[in-house]
Amino acid sequence: EFLREGFAVEDTLRPDRLVFGLPADDEWYGVPDRVADRGVHTGRRARVEATLRTVYATALAAGTPAVVADFATAELVKVAANAFLATKISFINAMSEVCEVAGADVKTLASALAYDNRIGGRFLGAGLGFGGGCLPKDIRAFQARAEEMGAGPALRFLDEVDSVNLRRRARTVELAIHLLGGGASGRRVAVLGAAFKPNSDDIRDSPALDVADALRRSGARVTVYDPAAMENAARKFPDLRYASGVAAAVAEADVVLHLTEWADFREIDPSLLTPLVRRPVIIDGRNTLDPQRWRDAGWIYHALGRPNV
Repeated sequence: EFLREGFAVEDTLRPDRLVFGLPADDEWYGVPDRVADRGVHTGRRARVEATLRTVYATALAAGTPAVVADFATAELVKVAANAFLATKISFINAMSEVCEVAGADVKTLASALAYDNRIGGRFLGAGLGFGGGCLPKDIRAFQARAEEMGAGPALRFLDEVDSVNLRRRARTVELAIHLLGGGASGRRVAVLGAAFKPNSDDIRDSPALDVADALRRSGARVTVYDPAAMENAARKFPDLRYASGVAAAVAEADVVLHLTEWADFREIDPSLLTPLVRRPVIIDGRNTLDPQRWRDAGWIYHALGRPNV
């Protein structure tokens, strides 16, 4: 299955591809061939494939490509897809690290790379990095299984993919503490976002909550708001503070962190928040806000991998 969190129905009804993992006819381990016993000699593999094509007839009729593979290849398609996506995200975040020391703009860099049809622009959004229940777990499990099979060196690069991803969280905490004058103790921090991605209440391995809790452990008074994930976040991180809306979250804040790219947050009028905060400073951890709009409203805007004025 290739279902994305928050898009499971869409991905079920309109998948971008179907992969059928089927054993060869001699790999059924002696299960009685009752159809063959009745005189029908079509191989099991062909019959099972025909059944799957019936189940997915609507998607196939709409032009969805289908790949028929053996079990091992089908399993590898799933983990290889997630490993590739994780690698692409971590690549642009590694470039973000370079941009920060070189004074370059990672968003402009990503736009230029996207015009290359060998690369494409999807998953080239630099920022806080990935989380959730699939990518982090899958790349670690893939490495572990490869080691068991004797192919560990082939996937050693995934160690750095994982490291780059986690460094973005640490860098966000570091930047927030820097903007708080070098210490977080007693300072008020507002965090916009708790889910690991928008359009979901899933907080598994949420980068936003990781950052929020790290700042809390550094002594900050951290208040979180998310349109959907508040209940789940409060259960797992009861020591954080939670607000009923954006305005309540940012009240008297010394710094605001935008950490989950909800459309609700992109559409905020920053001028309405300016009088509510103690200091109008924002870290755009997802590089999806309009810097000029926030600066025009009197905010000091910072983002990962971009020149900060």
